Amino acid sequence: MKLRLGRIAALTAAGLVIAGCGGSSSAKPELKITGAYMPAPVAGDMAAGFFTVTNSGGADTLTSVTSSLAGDVTMHSTKDGAMQDEKSFAVPADGRLDFASGGNHLMFEKLAHKPAQGDTVPVQLHFAKSGTVTVEMPVKSATYNPMTGH
Repeated sequence: MKLRLGRIAALTAAGLVIAGCGGSSSAKPELKITGAYMPAPVAGDMAAGFFTVTNSGGADTLTSVTSSLAGDVTMHSTKDGAMQDEKSFAVPADGRLDFASGGNHLMFEKLAHKPAQGDTVPVQLHFAKSGTVTVEMPVKSATYNPMTGH
């Protein structure tokens, strides 16, 4: 009986050690949103949005975006010069997800009003693991370039 209990204890301890050796996929995402901006829209019913998600933890997924400014916010990628609707975007573990002019971007449609340069637009980014992150997106000039700051 003692021998059997010893084996059970040893197997249980080994199982706990193996269970504790989870990979980074089980790590909690640690997201930071930077560089958010919206170019002032030229037309009154649509606008674009850009930002960067930096993740210093486990993987996550951006599942949707909402804003009180727009009746609808869609996520798009640009591949070979063609814009495509996307349902979600992966945020890699210890990586980043960029939304930049000419690439991934947000489209704000059915605007409640036309935002002007200097305004700030609240935007909710919805992540599968991290929940909702609210970003205050400043409205920049229609020709704003984040590389030059103008």
